Amino acid sequence: MALVADLWQARGWHVTIQPTQAPGHATELAQQAAVSGVQLVFAAGGDGTLGEVANGLAGTETIMAPLPVGTANSFARELHMPLPMLRGRHQLLKAADSLLNGRIQRMDLGYTTDGAGHGRYWLLWSGAGADGYLVEHIEPRPKWSKKLGRFGYMLQGIALTTNFPAVEAKIEIDGRIFEDHYLLALISNCRLYAGGGITISPQAKLDDGLFEVWLFQGKHIAKMFQYGALMKAGRRDYPGMELIYGRSITIHTTPTMPCQTDGEMGGYTPLSCTLQPGALRLLVPASAPEDLFEKPGIPLATLTNS
Repeated sequence: MALVADLWQARGWHVTIQPTQAPGHATELAQQAAVSGVQLVFAAGGDGTLGEVANGLAGTETIMAPLPVGTANSFARELHMPLPMLRGRHQLLKAADSLLNGRIQRMDLGYTTDGAGHGRYWLLWSGAGADGYLVEHIEPRPKWSKKLGRFGYMLQGIALTTNFPAVEAKIEIDGRIFEDHYLLALISNCRLYAGGGITISPQAKLDDGLFEVWLFQGKHIAKMFQYGALMKAGRRDYPGMELIYGRSITIHTTPTMPCQTDGEMGGYTPLSCTLQPGALRLLVPASAPEDLFEKPGIPLATLTNS
C-alpha cells in the first residue's frame, strides 16, 4: 500500500494508510472517513473487505476505490483490474494507475435483513442455500485451500455434499411466489459468480435498478456442480435453472438455511433483500467494460485532489 500511496501522492493526493484490526473494522474506518468529509477511501482486500467498506460508505458522498489484494477478488475481475499474482507489487501499481485514470459511477447495492433482524449492504450477491452452506462450513479456509484458489474451494465443497439437506423454499420476488425444492436462491447484482469463475449474468449492469435472481431446483447439492459446469460453458437455459428480475426478495426455507453476502456469512433464513439504487459512489478503473453501467460516469480528474 505504501507504493500505491506514493503513486497517488505524486499526482497531488494526500493519502493516509489505516490497517484493519479485526472483522468489521473496515466498516468503522469507512464510516469515520465519510463523517470526516474524506473524498475517497481505498478498499484494499478481497470481496469481503470491499463489502465491509461499502457498508461504511453506503448513502454517503465518499467514493470507494477497490484495490484487489485478496484471494478470489471477484469484483476486481468484474472491473477487469490487474490481479495480485507472483508480480504482486507490479500488478498493484497497475491497478492503482488504472484507478487514477478512472471514472466515478453510482452503483446499486443490496440491503439484506436475516431472520435475526441483522441488516447489511452488499455489493455482489446474497444467497440462501448451497452457497451459504458452503461458506458456513468452509470459512475460514485453511492455507492449503487458499493456495489452490477456486480448485481448493471446490475440493472442500465436494467433501460436504453428503450432509446437505433437501430444502423446501418459498421465494417471493416483487409479489410473485415460487415454491419448490431449491438448492440455491441467488440474488445477484453483477455479472460474475463463484469467485469470478462463472459468468452468470453477462448482460447485467451495476446501476440498472434490478437484481438478477437465479433459482436452482433440486434436492441433492451435487447437482449444483452440474449447474456450475453448464453456466461456465455458457448454458443458462437448462431445466431447473430460472432467472427472474426483481427489486424486493424474501426467502423462507425448511429447514432453516445459512445465507451469504459477498462470500461471507450472512445469517440464516428467512432472508429479505431490497435493492438500494445508486447507494454507493464507486471509482471505476479505466480497465472496466464500458457497458457495465447504464449512466455516464464522471472522470476522477475533474475532482479537486485532497
